[in-house]
Amino acid sequence: MRALLLPLALAACIPSEVVSPLLSGYRDASVPIASKADFDPARFAGRWYEIARFPVPFQSDCAGAIAEYGPPEDGVLSVRNLCLDAEGRVTDSIEGAARPVGPGRLRVTLDGVPFAAPYWVLWTDEGYRTAVVGTPDGRAGWILNRAPTLPRDRRVAALEVLAFNGFAVEKLAWTEQE
Repeated sequence: MRALLLPLALAACIPSEVVSPLLSGYRDASVPIASKADFDPARFAGRWYEIARFPVPFQSDCAGAIAEYGPPEDGVLSVRNLCLDAEGRVTDSIEGAARPVGPGRLRVTLDGVPFAAPYWVLWTDEGYRTAVVGTPDGRAGWILNRAPTLPRDRRVAALEVLAFNGFAVEKLAWTEQE
């Protein structure tokens, strides 16, 4: 499974001018995109369940996913992404680091991947229970939640944030979490 995650991770890290012909984006590039200005990496640390994602090759064999961010050390968060099968069992994982490079903007490096990828936190609710993360070029995006299920009000808010930032919300794939 690690062999499947590596190409996905690589695809997420290649400069957009190289990947654009290979992958279709999920965001209208003419729409301005904004990251969370008051993003707090310490509050972002912890376990996040994938609620929805824009389909990407590196997660094609994942029925679900969990992202774990460790507490910041010298400003850098550790990252561990887990791929889950349909029964909720971990089938693969990859680790790395997320370095804040601006308000709500992380530069993610993953072990064995020679490039870093820009992951922008577009929104979290006030309690850091739900988050919307995307790449500025629109090749990837996720709705994450601290629990496996997402309340309706935060689901609506997350969809509004994605739409406001130019993402094609109708192309989201919803994850079934155990």
